[in-house]
Amino acid sequence: MVGTPDAADVSRAGRKAGRGARDAARSKPVRIAARGGIAANGVLHLLIGWLAIQLALGSGGQADQNGALGAIAAEPLGRVFLWVLVLGFAAVVLWRTVSSIWGFGYVGDRKKQLTKRVVSAGQAVVYAVLAVTAATTAVRGQSSSGGGGQATAGLLGLPGGQIITALVGLGVLIGGGVMIWNGWQKKFTEDQDLGGADRRARRVNARTGQIGYIAKGIAIGVLGILLGLAALTFDPQQANGLDSALKTLREQPFGVFLLIAVGVGIACYGVFCFLDARYHRVT
Repeated sequence: MVGTPDAADVSRAGRKAGRGARDAARSKPVRIAARGGIAANGVLHLLIGWLAIQLALGSGGQADQNGALGAIAAEPLGRVFLWVLVLGFAAVVLWRTVSSIWGFGYVGDRKKQLTKRVVSAGQAVVYAVLAVTAATTAVRGQSSSGGGGQATAGLLGLPGGQIITALVGLGVLIGGGVMIWNGWQKKFTEDQDLGGADRRARRVNARTGQIGYIAKGIAIGVLGILLGLAALTFDPQQANGLDSALKTLREQPFGVFLLIAVGVGIACYGVFCFLDARYHRVT
């Protein structure tokens, strides 16, 4: 008769599994793929920036991740490239997940280390969503639309949905503000190893990061406000994702110029992602 495993056996198995996941995430192939995933995010942001500028100039289309992925799918061999993006995003998910548990050993302050681990967990979720969205687009050959509105409708449909949606909107607004602050203070350089970068690369990295973080923070902040409005009016279409936020910017006084500026800023974030793929501490 086989005995049941005791607590010590379970603990040892758990530690072994944890070491296996950590070693896998720190392996050279995964680290290379993770850098590719960061660069892939840069491709998406370049496309989103371009779509935002087109939107400002009166063109139709969807200026968000779905729109960017749909633009890729429409190109020759676009669906093949989407599967490459899926692999890169999946590698980032593994790396970020492990970093949220064991990462940032180079940070001396325990509170800051904990904060970075929480942010890393959030990034794992973001890249997981990107991976699923890219895979869905690759299978269908086209992107879905209205995802943001459907998600907001789902929140509003929950018990206490208006309060939940308002709190989510507040969190998104605060997140946008934090992103603007991090961009202004160049906090993103804390997770980069710029030891081998020359002066020109450092300057481009700093400027594109600052402009990109601030532009994304503005767009995310507007999305948070729209979520609050959706909660107040009980109308999920008020907050249909990043696309709604950018269209709201266009409708403001001097909105065309504002949206062009934000579009250029988001494209700068895309350029920054290429540099970040080279210099980010992927350990």
